[in-house]
Amino acid sequence: MNILIVHAHPEPLSFTTALKDHAVQVLENIGHAVEVSDLYAMNFNPVASQADFDSRSNQEYLNYALEQRHASKTHDLAQDIQIEIEKVQKADLLIFSFPMYWTSVPAILKGWIDRVFVSGIFYGGKRFYNHGGMLGKKAMLSFTLGGRDHMFGQNAIHGAIDDLLLPIQRGTLAYVGFDVLPPFIAYHVPYITDEARQQLLQQYQQHLQNLEQLQALEFPKLEQFDDKLYPL
Repeated sequence: MNILIVHAHPEPLSFTTALKDHAVQVLENIGHAVEVSDLYAMNFNPVASQADFDSRSNQEYLNYALEQRHASKTHDLAQDIQIEIEKVQKADLLIFSFPMYWTSVPAILKGWIDRVFVSGIFYGGKRFYNHGGMLGKKAMLSFTLGGRDHMFGQNAIHGAIDDLLLPIQRGTLAYVGFDVLPPFIAYHVPYITDEARQQLLQQYQQHLQNLEQLQALEFPKLEQFDDKLYPL
């Protein structure tokens, strides 16, 4: 497979970065081709703006999604966006590598999504979920957080981790057509021993070595009928 890891951590010596580096090594040893977009190292601009378009269909009012759609047709997207789009299009599997911030992704990764998941290519009109532009591709989260695993669950203090991940796993990745694989989660990372971190690296290795056996998460699908989309 061709695999793209989009990595978002400001510290090269972090355990999140260690997970990313380990993933590259493990996946390449298996025989996959791996590419990394290290957003902080790239100094990636996360701010969506009119500068993202070399030309615009409406010079008086910026509707960002409509301008994305126009620029994707006229090939007028900013170069840094176009480069990342081509990386995703080449990839069979997209992995987001990040520390969880406030039950979400870091701002630089959210900005990457805002700018790169372009209307007209990734989604738009009737193209979403199992009709999305990334249909046939897979995606997965790999992230670290400070909380303990027992703090997440239906009756736990933070609630179910799957509920916290819905905006990114369902509302973003599945929305644009990806089959979303189960995430790899490293709990309580700032407070555990080096031995525990080594165990997490081993667990991540097993997770990656079994990618082909992982069952994609289930989300509602849509069927097309009389120019409308209905839940199955």
